[in-house]
Amino acid sequence: MRVDAFGEGWPPRSGARPAFALCADDFAMTEGVSQAILSLAAQGRLSATSVMTTMPRWREFAPALREREAELAIGLHLNLTLGRPATAMATLAPDGRLPAFGGLATQSLTGRLRDRAARNELTAEIGAQLDLFTEAFGREPDYVDGHQHVHVLPGIRGALLACLRSRGLAGRLWLRDPSEKIAAILSRRGPMAKAVVIATLAKGWREAAIAAGFATNHGFAGVSAFRSTGDFGTEFASFLVAPGPRHLVMCHPGGMPRPSEADAELRALDPVVDSRPMEFAFLRSPRFAEICAAAGLALMPGSALRLQGVSTGAWQV
Repeated sequence: MRVDAFGEGWPPRSGARPAFALCADDFAMTEGVSQAILSLAAQGRLSATSVMTTMPRWREFAPALREREAELAIGLHLNLTLGRPATAMATLAPDGRLPAFGGLATQSLTGRLRDRAARNELTAEIGAQLDLFTEAFGREPDYVDGHQHVHVLPGIRGALLACLRSRGLAGRLWLRDPSEKIAAILSRRGPMAKAVVIATLAKGWREAAIAAGFATNHGFAGVSAFRSTGDFGTEFASFLVAPGPRHLVMCHPGGMPRPSEADAELRALDPVVDSRPMEFAFLRSPRFAEICAAAGLALMPGSALRLQGVSTGAWQV
């Protein structure tokens, strides 16, 4: 498969309209997040979900997700900033806890992640997280992205590409590109500074991935202010403005099985709590389909996002 052909192989049909992929991040972070994602998958409201294999309850939730493989592309949400690593990391996690994003980004931008010890630790940790996925699913992930987009940080991106290539995965999975054109970011009127920072950190990532033999999405949205009040439907509609040719939207639903109650488990782990039930409620509502139709976009099936043993897929249905 030509790397640049990803997303171009879906058989055209009369009346076909452009499509976008919708990915729910953070599966296995908590029960509430995982149950919400499973519920949306059962309703056909997602294209993909990204899983955190380092979380304590990963093995508990993985079997239920495996039952949804027919409907969803399932990827590895590489985690280097939350909880405990899968391996011993004397340099990057000397106290047995992964660093916060700010600390990791500082090490990345100052070149410290290119040190031999740090690179060896990153390579081992990436491999261990991939192995935990394979242990649960009996196969490699359909794609790889990163919690807080850590996979694109300098020093980490090189270790990730080298690890994947060493496993013969070039051309067999795709990689998330969280960057977006500045014009598209401005047209969506969302948290522009946050989206621009992400795009800046990801500069050169897509080109590096393609040069290494990996396909990527082309167009990215879903950068949110994670407000606890307001109308998430309006925010979601902005994610569909100025879509890229292989448009990927991320989301962060949660709140199951008791949407009205605070998720204490989640609150102890992550600052994004109160917005998750709002996302879940919108995505399962009739308004989700109405907004997609108004934007002239269809939701891509998960099968179109797999490169292993199925059609190449396309961003058009």
